[in-house]
Amino acid sequence: MTKKDRIKEQENSKKGAKTTHEPDLEDSKDLTQEESLIAEIEKLKTQIEELNDKYIRNVAEFDNYRRRTAKERLDMIATAGKDILVGFLPVLDDCERAIKVLKESDASQAAIEGTDLIYTKLTTYLKSKGMLRIEALGQTFNTDFHEAVAQLPAQDSEFKNKVIDVVLQGYTLNGKVVRYAKVVVGV
Repeated sequence: MTKKDRIKEQENSKKGAKTTHEPDLEDSKDLTQEESLIAEIEKLKTQIEELNDKYIRNVAEFDNYRRRTAKERLDMIATAGKDILVGFLPVLDDCERAIKVLKESDASQAAIEGTDLIYTKLTTYLKSKGMLRIEALGQTFNTDFHEAVAQLPAQDSEFKNKVIDVVLQGYTLNGKVVRYAKVVVGV
């Protein structure tokens, strides 16, 4: 081989070496670009998971809010007229006292029947609105429904911790106590 041939061969080998090295650089560039894309994908996946979690939490929170407000609305409707209905209780008490006094006095039968009719209509109306009387006489004393205003010694052991007398009748409205029964308890 001549000198020219050797030089050409060396140049070709250098070019070949360069071309073999250049793909390695491109491969490494491709790898780093691929790694950065994978990292970006992972980052986006975590963001999607976080946003999905926030979305689920917000939906659950809104659902709880909707249920809570619906329950509050139902409670408000159920007890909307509470103040008005409770305002009728002193009138009801007066009717009971009037009937008792009229029956004990020389009052005419018409006065007794008229007062009793008014009392019956009033109690029927209150029952239709959810107002119920707390039956206390003879019941075991219960602080959830009764308020003890006095204690008397029980003549019999069966009257211990029982309601002996009702001083003022108690009432519930839709299952909630609006006025405790004021009672005398045997001890």
